[in-house]
Amino acid sequence: MTVCMKLSLAAKIDLSRVSSSASRQTGHQAAGILLLLLAVWWAPLLARAEGGNQVVVLYNSTIPASKVVAEHYAAMRQVPPGQIFSFALTTNEVMTRADFKEFLQFRLALDLEEHGLWKFGKVIVGANGHQPGHPETRVVTTKIRYAVLCWGMPLKIAEDDPPAAPGSAARNLDLSRNEAAVDSELAWLPLVQNPEPLRGELMNLAYGCTNQAALSPTNGILLVTRLDGPTPEIANQLVDKAMAAESNGLWGRAYFDARGLKPGDQYYLGDEWILNGAKICRLRGFDVETDTNNETFPASYPMSQIAIYAGWYASDVCGPFALPKVEFMPGAFAYHLHSFSASTLRSTTQNWCGPLLARGATCTMGCVYEPYLVLTPNIGLFLALFSGGYTFGEAAWAAQPALSWQTTVIGDPLYQPFKKSPSALHTQLARNHSPLIDWSWNEVVNLGLVRGISPLQMERVVENLPATDKSAVLTEKLAELDDDCGKTESAILTWQRALTLNPTPQQRIRIRRKLAEKLVAAGRITDAIHNWQQLMAEAPDYPGLPIVKEKLRELEVTKAAAQQ
Repeated sequence: MTVCMKLSLAAKIDLSRVSSSASRQTGHQAAGILLLLLAVWWAPLLARAEGGNQVVVLYNSTIPASKVVAEHYAAMRQVPPGQIFSFALTTNEVMTRADFKEFLQFRLALDLEEHGLWKFGKVIVGANGHQPGHPETRVVTTKIRYAVLCWGMPLKIAEDDPPAAPGSAARNLDLSRNEAAVDSELAWLPLVQNPEPLRGELMNLAYGCTNQAALSPTNGILLVTRLDGPTPEIANQLVDKAMAAESNGLWGRAYFDARGLKPGDQYYLGDEWILNGAKICRLRGFDVETDTNNETFPASYPMSQIAIYAGWYASDVCGPFALPKVEFMPGAFAYHLHSFSASTLRSTTQNWCGPLLARGATCTMGCVYEPYLVLTPNIGLFLALFSGGYTFGEAAWAAQPALSWQTTVIGDPLYQPFKKSPSALHTQLARNHSPLIDWSWNEVVNLGLVRGISPLQMERVVENLPATDKSAVLTEKLAELDDDCGKTESAILTWQRALTLNPTPQQRIRIRRKLAEKLVAAGRITDAIHNWQQLMAEAPDYPGLPIVKEKLRELEVTKAAAQQ
C-alpha cells in the first residue's frame, strides 16, 4: 500500500490546529509524533466501489413482507427493476431438495440467462503441462456478482437420500450428506449445468482470493447473502445500518472470545482463526479485548460500543449478548462459531444469528446444519479482507473453505465500511462536527502504539488533542496511557474525569471496575468502597452486582481491620 504524504486541504487545517495546540503545551515533540502518525495513516485503501447494478434481489411471492424487504433494499441500493425476481416457495425456513432444484435453483439460472445478466458457455479447465484439461459448462459473461435473498426466502435444504454421483465430494461417511444452506447451495449456481455434487462439500476455489474482481460467476461463484432475522423489520434495517457505517465509518471496540486451546488440540483451528482476527483488528487500530478462558464472556463483562465480535462455543446466545440491550455500533459485525448457530433465524433467544441481529448487529454468518470445524468460515481471513476494503459479500465468501455446505451469510453484500480512506473519513467527520471523530483519533493513537511509539509519547499526543476534554472515549484512552506509564494517581483522576463525560452504560461499568482495582492497589479503600457503591446506584440491573456486593463486604472488612 502506497503511503500518501499529501494531505487534503481540510485535513491540513485540522492537523495544523492540533499541532499548534500541542506545541503551546508540550513543545514540538507531541505535534511531531502526530504529524508522523497522520502521514502514515493518511494512506488510501485499495477498495473497489460496488453498486446495485451488480445485484439481483430475490423474494418469496407467497409472503408479502418478503417483497417489502426486497423493494426497500432495491430502492436503497438502486438495483435496476429488471434485477428483482420473485419465487413462489414454501413459507417455512426449510425446503425439500426437489423444491429447491425445481422452483429456485434452475429457475434462477434460467431467469438470469433470459434477462441477459449472464451467459453460459463451454470452457476447458484443469489444463496444465501434464494433462489437457476437461470441458466444463459455466458462466462465461456476467453483469452481476451478488444475489440478495430477502426475508421469507427459505434458509436451508433438508437431507434426502439420492445415490452418490461418480466423482462427487463424498470422501467419507461424515461428509456424505446433502442437506445444506440455501445460500451455500446457490453460491455455485454458475456451475449448475455440470454434474452437481449432491453429497458432501464442494471445494471453494475462491477461498483466500486476494483479487476482488475474481470473485465472480465467471470463476464459478455467486456471492449470495440474505437480509433476514427474527422479523422483517430487523431484516429491513440491515441495509440502513450498513449504509450509515459506509458513510460515517465502522467505529467501536473489537471483542474476541477464544477458548485457550493449545496447538495440537483437535479444535485449536477455531482458536487460531479467532486469535488471528484479534491480531488483524489490533493492526487496524481497534481497541481489542481478548478472552482465552474456556467459558464464554460472562453476562457481567462490560461489553461496550461493539464494532466487531467473534467467539465460540455455546449452543445458544448467552453472556452480554443475552441481555435486553447490547451496545452494537452501527455496522457491527458479530459472529459466534457453533455447529447450529443459524439453525433458525426466527428466534431472539435460540442459537446465535437471530439473537445477534435482534440486538443490533448489522451482519453475521452461521451454520444451519453440522458443518465440522474445518469447513466453517475462517474468521481471521474474513476480517483481514473485510477491513482491507472488500465488501461484506466478497469477504464472506472468500473466507469459506467450501460451497454446497452449511453456511448462511446474513447482511447487505455491498456493505463496505472500509471503502473510504481514513483521511477522507476523518476530514468528513471533522467537517460535520461528528462525535465519531473521537474514534478516528482513537484509531490514530492505537496505530501509533502498534508502530512502536511509546505510551509516554502517545500520552502527550492524546493529552493535547482538543477533542479529549469533551470525549469519554479519548479521556478513557488517556487514563489507560497514564496507567501504562506507571502514573497511577494521574490515571485514577483521568478515569474519574471520563465518568463525567457521558460514557455509555457499559463503558461506565468498565471504567468503574478499573477504578476499583486501581484504588485498592493504591491503598485507597474508602474511595474504592465509594466507587463500588456508585456503580450499584448507576446500574441497578447490572448482572455482576452479586460480585460487587461481595467485593464491598471484603473491603469493609479490610477497612475495619485497618482502623483497629
